[in-house]
Amino acid sequence: MTNIAFLGTGLLGGAFVEAALARGERVTVWNRTADKARALAPLGATVASTPADAVRGATRVHLVLKDDAVVDDIVAQLRSGLAPGAIIVDHTTTQPALTAARARRLEAEGIAYLHCPVFIGPAMARKAQGTILAAGPAERFASVREALERQAARVEYLGERPDLAAIYKLCGNAFIIGVSALVADVYTMARGAGVEPLDSLKPLEYLNVGAVIAGRGKTMAAGNFAPSFELAMARKDVRLMMETAAGGALAVLPGVAARMDQLIAEGVGALDLAVLARDAVA
Repeated sequence: MTNIAFLGTGLLGGAFVEAALARGERVTVWNRTADKARALAPLGATVASTPADAVRGATRVHLVLKDDAVVDDIVAQLRSGLAPGAIIVDHTTTQPALTAARARRLEAEGIAYLHCPVFIGPAMARKAQGTILAAGPAERFASVREALERQAARVEYLGERPDLAAIYKLCGNAFIIGVSALVADVYTMARGAGVEPLDSLKPLEYLNVGAVIAGRGKTMAAGNFAPSFELAMARKDVRLMMETAAGGALAVLPGVAARMDQLIAEGVGALDLAVLARDAVA
C-alpha cells in the first residue's frame, strides 16, 4: 500500500485526509496546530511531530497550506525526511510568479514538485467531488494522475508551464469572490427597495448570466467595443442601483462606478460597456 503524507490539515486538508483514510490509504499527517492533526488519529491517520517526520517513507506528499511563504517554509522543513523519488503535490493557492520560481528552484535541486490547486470545498473533498488543476512536467503528472482522480471528480492537466494552474485558480477565485460580492450588492439594493433578498434573484430565471459572460467576454477579449450597451447608459444604471441601495454598504458597485467615470472622462462613454476591459486587452 502506498504511503502518503498530508501537511496542512485545516478544513480542506483534513477533509482530504478523511477521504483518503476512508479509501483505505495509509496517511501520515502534520499541522502547525497539532490538535487539528491529532483529531484525525481516531480515523486511522498517523500523526507526526515535524514535517520531516511526516514525509518519511511517503511516495506522495500533499501540501494544503496558507500561502507561498508557508509553502517555502514547510518544504525547507520536510526536505531532510523526503524520500528519493517522492513527489510533492501542492494544493495551496499561491502567487503565480512565486509558484514558477519555486518549481524551477526545486527542479534544479532534484525535488519533484507539481502544483495542483483545487476548486473543492471540505464537504466536496470528503466525497471526492470538485476539480483539481495541475501544471508541471507531463511525466510527473501522469505518475500521480490516478491518485488525483481518486480525490476529485475532475482532474484538469494544463501543461508544463508551472504557474498556469496558479493563474487559473486565481481567475476562478476572482469569479467566485466577485459574484459573491455582487450578490451582496443586489441584496443591498433589494433591502433598500423593500424586497426580500431571495426575491431579488428572480431575474436569474430569465437572464442567462453564463451566456452573458461567455459572449461579452469574447467581445471584450477581442477589443470589440462597438456599442450595443453604451458605457454612459450603463453608468446611469449603476447610479440608479446605488440610489436604490439607499445608503446601504456596497462591495462592488462604487468601484465599478469610479472606473466608468474615469473612462467617460477620457471620452469613451459612447462605446460599449465592454470598454471596461480596454487597458487589459490593449
